[in-house]
Amino acid sequence: MSDVKKLRSALQVVLDRAVEEGNVAGMNALIRQGGKDIAYVQSGYADIENKKEFKRDTIMRVYSMSKPITSAAVMILVERGLIGMGEPVSKYLPGFKDQVILTEDGAKPVARPAYIRDLMCMTSGLPYGNLEGSPAEKEAQKVFDEIDKRLYTDDPMGTVEIANRLGQAGLSFQPGKLWQYGTSADILGAVVEVVSGMSFGEFLRKEIFEPLGMEDTGFWVPADKQARVAEVYERREGVLEHFKTNHLGIKYTLDKEPAFQSGGAGLTSTIDDYAKFAQMLQNGGEYNGHRILNKRTVEYMAHGALTPSQREYLWSTWDSLCGYDYGCLMRHAVNPEMAYFYTWQDEYGWDGWLGTFFANVPGKTDATILLGMQISNLDGNFISEKVRNTVAQYLA
Repeated sequence: MSDVKKLRSALQVVLDRAVEEGNVAGMNALIRQGGKDIAYVQSGYADIENKKEFKRDTIMRVYSMSKPITSAAVMILVERGLIGMGEPVSKYLPGFKDQVILTEDGAKPVARPAYIRDLMCMTSGLPYGNLEGSPAEKEAQKVFDEIDKRLYTDDPMGTVEIANRLGQAGLSFQPGKLWQYGTSADILGAVVEVVSGMSFGEFLRKEIFEPLGMEDTGFWVPADKQARVAEVYERREGVLEHFKTNHLGIKYTLDKEPAFQSGGAGLTSTIDDYAKFAQMLQNGGEYNGHRILNKRTVEYMAHGALTPSQREYLWSTWDSLCGYDYGCLMRHAVNPEMAYFYTWQDEYGWDGWLGTFFANVPGKTDATILLGMQISNLDGNFISEKVRNTVAQYLA
């Protein structure tokens, strides 16, 4: 049996076990090397009740795998001289003027403004919302509560309005001081809207999705494709149940274009569509005759950008990122021996809240690993890690 057949067989075992153990309803995996598919496997259901298999054309909510695409959108504008990485965010969004740091002792002004680069590196001080968290997280949650309150009304909050409100909500720390996963990518989506003069979704469609042939990727799903959307599940007391919830300002229903086009979490896609984006990066910015980014730009995106102290803070707050740097809204492997799973030097990518996963391995290995699933509360299942460990045995 060839190594490719062995890889496919080994992957099938991992996916089947995840389904049989009730960790996921269904999932798929795609491994590419040298610009070609070398293994695709699928298991289980996209919809258990209706016995719909999880297939290659299953449409998924990719959540935070939206972030690398947002990063590419920003870099398109950087290449054109329309955005500077060292520019203050307040140049484009007035809500970022006169920002303050929120602590238990009160508010104090920022020492310097947040820059575009801070947003790309998650060093802006912008948190996600959490009513049980820090003062800044509590203020951010108030914004998300209002987003949810208006989500299904005739006056939903839009991308730019949300960004300005989050800018006014306060920061967790001085911009550039530490690293914290938060709403930075959503702010970048708003910056793209302001600079380009079009909605974020329209910009992505025109500049990335259409040139790459990503026909099933966007912020909503048309009626003729709705049957291909995977249901979301959650494991409760050992049983998989439907989990229909709005999350991070994203509607569970995907039937019309949303007012909030979230650069951090809003996109839906298929495993094959995302593979086209990943291959574009592997090819140095070009895919199928269409150049999206300059090769030098992709090299910039494919390397981390944190200072040593920021990196140490990253490792101390997020175990699964031990051994990684961060920049351009992606992880970057700098010390593979520190990671909790097999990886490669310079591997980069990101994953999503419901288990979707993307990694590019540049250089001699020249591979892409993609996973699709729709399961909430993955903690403790380690599915992506098991897939990575399996794949690593067959890729140089």
